[in-house]
Amino acid sequence: MKVLLVNGSPHKNGSTHTALTEVAKTLNEEGIDTEIFWIGIKPLAGCIACKKCAKTGRCAFNDRVNDFLDIAKDTDGYIFGSPVHYASVTGAMTSFMDRVFQVNSQSSNQSFYLKPAAAVVCARRAGTTATFDQLNKYFTISEMPVISSRYWNMVHGAKPEDLEKDLEGLQTMRVLARNMAFFLKCKDAGLKTGVPLPVREEKIYTNFIRD
Repeated sequence: MKVLLVNGSPHKNGSTHTALTEVAKTLNEEGIDTEIFWIGIKPLAGCIACKKCAKTGRCAFNDRVNDFLDIAKDTDGYIFGSPVHYASVTGAMTSFMDRVFQVNSQSSNQSFYLKPAAAVVCARRAGTTATFDQLNKYFTISEMPVISSRYWNMVHGAKPEDLEKDLEGLQTMRVLARNMAFFLKCKDAGLKTGVPLPVREEKIYTNFIRD
């Protein structure tokens, strides 16, 4: 089993990376393989709703989004991390998430279906809960079980060395990892014993405007 951790910070080895590394280290201790994926610093365009991904299963813009999708389909769980920029997810990470989840929603196999996910948020001081809520909405619209910890999944520190002093935040990361590992093992055990996946209905789209 493998968990893919996404670093949505413009700083490859900054505080967000430090938090994700704490999660990854604990997952490894639980026997779960991990990979940290950095979205990079090159410009990432937002989704333009061209719907080309419905035919190709890939985004029309060939950049880090497609790099992620190439490895995400074979992953069992996901952690998406972002620093706080103006009380929200970073601009690049928002574009990344919009496009990744649009491709998934338009795809015939929907590779995120019933795969667990969690958000990790890092801030110097504030804006964490708004950012945390924003990230979680991607999971709950995609039928992804949301993994929690004993506190909201957030850490504080402008620099990695600051974050290392946030002992409660780092513990929250470790608890999150153990909960993710437990869920993955339970899901695997259930499928192996014949527990069926939920019956899936055809999607219904309702327009709020009425004639």
